[in-house]
Amino acid sequence: MTPKQPSISDADRTQLKIALSPLPAAILFPDAIWPRYRRLPHELAVLSQMLPTPRSPSSASISLYARTCIAILGVATLAGCASGVREPEFSPSRPSDVRTQIASLLPAHTVDRPAWAADIHTAFTALDIKPDLQSICAVIAVTEQESSFRADPAVPNLGRIAWKEIDRRAERLGVPEFAVRVALKISSPTGKSYSERIDAAKTERELSEIFEDLISMVPMGKRLFADWNPVRTGGPMQVGIAFAERYAQEHSYPYTVKDSIRHEVFTRRGGMYFGIAHLLGYTASYDKYIYRFADYNAGQYASRNAAFQNATRLVSGKPLDLDGDLVREGNDDLAKPGSTELAVRSIGKSLGMTRQAIRQALELGNSQSFDRSALYLRMFELADRIARQPLPRAVIPQIALHGPKITRKLTTEWFASRVDERYRRCLARAADPTDR
Repeated sequence: MTPKQPSISDADRTQLKIALSPLPAAILFPDAIWPRYRRLPHELAVLSQMLPTPRSPSSASISLYARTCIAILGVATLAGCASGVREPEFSPSRPSDVRTQIASLLPAHTVDRPAWAADIHTAFTALDIKPDLQSICAVIAVTEQESSFRADPAVPNLGRIAWKEIDRRAERLGVPEFAVRVALKISSPTGKSYSERIDAAKTERELSEIFEDLISMVPMGKRLFADWNPVRTGGPMQVGIAFAERYAQEHSYPYTVKDSIRHEVFTRRGGMYFGIAHLLGYTASYDKYIYRFADYNAGQYASRNAAFQNATRLVSGKPLDLDGDLVREGNDDLAKPGSTELAVRSIGKSLGMTRQAIRQALELGNSQSFDRSALYLRMFELADRIARQPLPRAVIPQIALHGPKITRKLTTEWFASRVDERYRRCLARAADPTDR
């Protein structure tokens, strides 16, 4: 008589359904879901081998549970492969192969793909960042959004934008407009007047060079323009020039600097190096790349800091803008706190922290160490308790974008979402080589 096989219990059946519930999503959206589960079959196999031969219904049900998971996961994986949906393979080891892979992922309209791939690969190597698929697609997405892979992209109506900035600066300093116009009528080192060069400027590099000449040559140039060049971002990733200059002081730049770091930003190699450093050259505990895209626009760790502001708003009951700025810039005076600091101070007793301790913690907002600060940990402990669930540790900052080149209503959320769309298209190109 054949012994009756022990049946799986209701509890184990429920657990099995929970374990397998992500599979449909993993098959349909492997790039978004699969990395989280790709080790599961191996882990279940190990578990199954470790279990003893069933001697009781309970142990048998556990073994059956593990083995069933393995079988179904295997079938689901084969089904995904058969339908053409699978996790993209991206593990080249030789530098030449990495560059080839990068070139293959660039948008179809990209001119001189090998050169772009070489500069991207050099930046990854110099910054000691692993060139995995996600990181490469993140870089490609930002570059495509910012410049469509042009090292020194043209800016529509740049001359008119420049004149507005000049007039604004002159008005702020109390210099009559006519005096500025007269000063800019003199000839520049190129033989043309500064006014003519401003009118004819097509790219930010050209405009930046004009202002550099102004500072050194034009009467009132130092008064009007010293330490103030209106071109604050540049290059194919539109990286901040101030960031690049600071970063170059603290890290080794892999190329010979011809004139200045400012000039390097406007080159393909320099723009990619500093842009990749700004995007990927810091450690953050984000579970989605969209938060890095938001940080690229709003500042490193802005998404984490906005989440902290969200928690502070809940605990303190104070209204707060979720902009990611924890301390008012340039404010060393404890008597002049910003809105976030005031909200945190209002619950200082609940946090068990003094004003000085709060300020010291908030000043860590531009570094990873803020994650481990007593203020951060205590604030989320209180917020999670009030919400009765874990609050998000990353929130896209709610910032309206302003600047000479911006002519319509844009936000950091808009920027991050647009880049994230391009990022997902890059992942799709990796999964389907025919879509390149």
